[in-house]
Amino acid sequence: MTSYMDYTSPDTQFTFDVNTNTLFKKDANNYINLLSVKQLNTLENTSLLDIFLSKSNVVEPHYHQNAAELVYCICGSAVVSILNPFTNELLHFPICPGQVANVPQGWWHYEVATVDNTHLLAIFDAPIPEVILGSDILSKTPANVLAHTYCLNEALVKEALAPIKPGTFIGPPADCCEEDKVKGVNNMAPNMAPNMNMHANMKPNMQPNMHPNMQPYAHMQAQPIPISSQMPPATQAFNYQPYPMQGYYTQGYEQHYRQQPYVQQQPNYQYSNNQE
Repeated sequence: MTSYMDYTSPDTQFTFDVNTNTLFKKDANNYINLLSVKQLNTLENTSLLDIFLSKSNVVEPHYHQNAAELVYCICGSAVVSILNPFTNELLHFPICPGQVANVPQGWWHYEVATVDNTHLLAIFDAPIPEVILGSDILSKTPANVLAHTYCLNEALVKEALAPIKPGTFIGPPADCCEEDKVKGVNNMAPNMAPNMNMHANMKPNMQPNMHPNMQPYAHMQAQPIPISSQMPPATQAFNYQPYPMQGYYTQGYEQHYRQQPYVQQQPNYQYSNNQE
């Protein structure tokens, strides 16, 4: 029990209807509900997001600076992608009903629904989950800083980033209906980086000649666990169907910009020779 909680008070809350507290809604099939200590004051270091997604919709890249996240699949299926800051590997974990993927505190990650009617439960070990969203980073970092830092054309950077709205949460945006904007996602096999061809002998979570989620040249200790037969085949495309509505953001989801709780070394990314 929390020492500061007066459990004899008439204001003590033991139950709450999470359906009544929508954090973000893109449309009737893609939305997120929130439960934190602000809604249920007897919660301690626990909170959750109740996530509903249709096929190809993405909980945008982000990280939680104050909490780890356990993603549980209730129905449907999704791929949880995590950037391991200690190995600089982008890992992909397909999950279906009854399966979980764990995201340590402060790790960059995102979730992609691979079928319609996907329902995920994200559980946090903090009373209020804090978040830094990729859309906020991209929209609030000056284009001239990005251009100068990465030796890019500033005008092209501004043009590319102009449509990004802070607080996207679920993408693609509802008004994204141009095929060229989502090209590379519609034709992307699950667990693959955009515009990367699938190697004939390549399984999910693998670089060429590499076992699932293992560093290159790492010694193989055990065979990978087969993915459930409930999962869609690895060559299934993410077909995006635009919706006529704009999403809306309804309430405060704590966003405190703090230093990440780990030291990230210089990335050393490896790209496929068959990259388009």
